[in-house]
This record gives sequence, structure tokens and C-alpha cells, in this order.
Amino acid sequence: MEFKHKSVLLEETIDGLRVKPDGIYVDGTLGGAGHALEVCRRLSAKGRFIGIDQDQDAIIAASERLAAYKQVTIIRSNYCYMVNELAARGIHKVDGILLDLGVSSYQLDNEERGFTYRVDAPLDMRMDQRQSQTASDIVNGYEEQELYRIIRDYGEDKFAKNIAKHIVAARKESPITTTGELTEIIRGAIPMKMQASGGHPAKRTFQAIRIELNRELDVLRESLDGMIDILNDGGRICIITFHSLEDRIVKTIFRKNENPCTCPPDFPVCVCGKKSRGRVITRKPILPSDEEMEENSRSKSAKLRIFERKILE
Repeated sequence: MEFKHKSVLLEETIDGLRVKPDGIYVDGTLGGAGHALEVCRRLSAKGRFIGIDQDQDAIIAASERLAAYKQVTIIRSNYCYMVNELAARGIHKVDGILLDLGVSSYQLDNEERGFTYRVDAPLDMRMDQRQSQTASDIVNGYEEQELYRIIRDYGEDKFAKNIAKHIVAARKESPITTTGELTEIIRGAIPMKMQASGGHPAKRTFQAIRIELNRELDVLRESLDGMIDILNDGGRICIITFHSLEDRIVKTIFRKNENPCTCPPDFPVCVCGKKSRGRVITRKPILPSDEEMEENSRSKSAKLRIFERKILE
């Protein structure tokens, strides 16, 4: 199966990065190299591009697509190890970082990966197939309270309690091993009248399990400060999110880096000594145009936020 993925907010992201021909740029979620290709086209022979992805299929596809560019280094890893991976290659400062979060179209369309509720396939959902734990382990192994917590928090599903209860009841009969089995269990936990109006009933639970399995929110939360740290003066980080939980983390961390002061508001001068590390470029996130949403339905929930590093003397 060919690795296809239509890059969301492509022009807006590349404009936001403000690529310098001789600069060093990192894509922490390389995927099919849609954004990467546009960055590489703007680099001179002195520029450098580092692409990181944990998915072997993405690595193969991106390597082929970027083969003509000698400035490219591709690393199979999770972006949470970006700072260490770069340091191991003698890179300690970069001019721009890009993250396009969420699942690629290829991962969703490749049925055997088990990301989608639209076909019956093994319950997998691993973004890095070297990982031993799968979605099946979560569905069959988590306590009811833990399942409820992740479906409520990561899926933001108001029927989380009932869905967790139904999953636990069903697995007592026999293990839940396929996406089709899980989808039917979820259908049974949600009132029919709600199923008619609220989109696919399994969408939120599948999202929740995928986020938990791949530690998507933890990785984002734990990585952002370190990435901002390695940006050169004037360097930018562009992040595309696809649901409110990711967007909230990015927005909060960007704001905290812009204004880290912890002094009480009535203090006449700052005494905590925490200095701003730059500025938020996007007061409100950049959203896809109507035209893009029409062409690519998966772009509908996308939001782009940009932060610019400013090193104060």
C-alpha cells in the first residue's frame, strides 16, 4: 500500500516557519514528507533538514520522497527524543521545528494497523510497531475505572462510564480482539437517538485508546519546553493539532514560555527572575480555509499555533 497523506495547512505552516536557505530545520512527525518536501525545496546546499518519525512505513516513504535532497537526515524515533537525537549528531541549535500531530491518512487507511472503526481488523493502533503493547492490551487489561478515565478524558465522551462498563462485561465472555468487536460493544453502550446525530459512535473511544496507547499527550507536554530551548534567536516552532486536548497543551505551554513570571499581580516589579523565552505569533490558531476543508475532510479540526524564540541578553 502506497503511503499517502495530504498535508494539512501546508502553505500556512511553511510561511510560519520562515525558512532561511542556510538554516537547520526539524520535522518531528515526518509522515509522508509533505511539509518536509516544501522545507527542503527552500534550503540551499548549506541548509540541513532532519526528519523524525516512529513509523517504519513513514520512514520508507519519506526516504524515497526526499532522496534528491542531500541535506536530509532521517531518524526513526519519537519526537520526544528530538533534543538527544540531534545532540548525538552534533546539532544543538536549530532554526525551526514542525509537528503535525495525530494519525496520518496512511495509518487510518491501512486497515491492518487497526486505527479505524470503519473496517474489522486486529486491535492494534501502535504508531511504533516495535512497541509490544497494543490497543487490545488496553481494552482487555485495564480496570473498568481506568477505561472510564481515558474515554472520558481523552475521548471527551459523555457515555464513557457506560462504554467502559460494556467493554468489561463483554470481555468476561471472551477477549475483544478486533476493531469490529469493539465498535459493536460501543454501539450497544450509546442510546440509538444519540448515534443518529453525533457522528460515528466509536470515534471518541478509538481516539482515547490511541492517545493512551501511544502516550500522545504526555509526549507533547514533556517535549515542548525542550524544543523551544534549542531554537536559535528568531527560530520558530509550528504545531498542528487535531483535537482540543492537544491544542490546549500547546496554547498553555506557548503562553507560559512567553510570560513565565510567577510573581503576584500586585508586585510592582518582577522578583521571580523567570525570563520570557519568546513570543506567541498566533494569538488565535490558524485554521484551514473553506476550500481546504472541502478538498480534505480530515483538515476540519486542524489548528496551527506558532511560537518564535527570542533570546534576551
